[in-house]
Amino acid sequence: MKITLIGAGNLATNIGLALHSAGHIIVQVYSRQIANASCLSSRLSATAINQLDKVNDLADIYIFSLKDSVLQSAVEKVCKHNTNKVFLHTAGSMNMQLFEGYATRFGVLYPMQTFSKNRPVDFKSIPCFIEASDSKTLESLQSLALSISEKVYILSSHDRKYLHLSAVFACNFVNHCYEIAAEILHQHDIPFEVLQPLIDETARKIHMLSPRDAQTGPAVRYDKNVIEAQRKLLADSPLWQEIYERMSASIHRTAITNKPNHYDKL
Repeated sequence: MKITLIGAGNLATNIGLALHSAGHIIVQVYSRQIANASCLSSRLSATAINQLDKVNDLADIYIFSLKDSVLQSAVEKVCKHNTNKVFLHTAGSMNMQLFEGYATRFGVLYPMQTFSKNRPVDFKSIPCFIEASDSKTLESLQSLALSISEKVYILSSHDRKYLHLSAVFACNFVNHCYEIAAEILHQHDIPFEVLQPLIDETARKIHMLSPRDAQTGPAVRYDKNVIEAQRKLLADSPLWQEIYERMSASIHRTAITNKPNHYDKL
């Protein structure tokens, strides 16, 4: 298939490389910054553009991989009521219906993974969630998705929002906790790498245990002495202290819900 990428960020880079490796032809790469478009297009043998009105009609599929805040306006400028082309976006939290009134055939291709431009990923193992405006477009989208991933699921915009929300908890919030941990260590001249085996084992356990069964630490049993001592250590960082308190409370409430007779009440 011939594909144009509207976007050249982390996700666009990775999906573009996966599509290119799968044998698809990348026609154009758009970014507001021509340097970004050129950097990606050079890896995909495509043409770089930095103006939406330069998007041509030579592609079969147009994939929008942009910030949610600019996605709608880009769709309005590019789709132009085209009845022959397929238009897709890759956003986890945006409805498919944003294409309505601007395109006839449209859908969503949402790869659920965290991406960085310079960190290669095995796209075949990434779950991709798709949705389409009609059966013909869904068939085309399914074929496209299966060419880059072995895990393709049909999911509505409504349910995809909750999937994206769960990913924010499982990935973005967890990574922010890493950042807090790294800063605490840095303040006391301890290298972050000492936490990496712990982080790796925590992630590995989830492949064998449920998150509830894998949970450990003072908040599970509500060890008041430890919790209070650590809370005081965060006295100079009120926001981190609040995160610590709320997280500990949530962990303990989950624990006593599972085993109400095993723990003191919070």
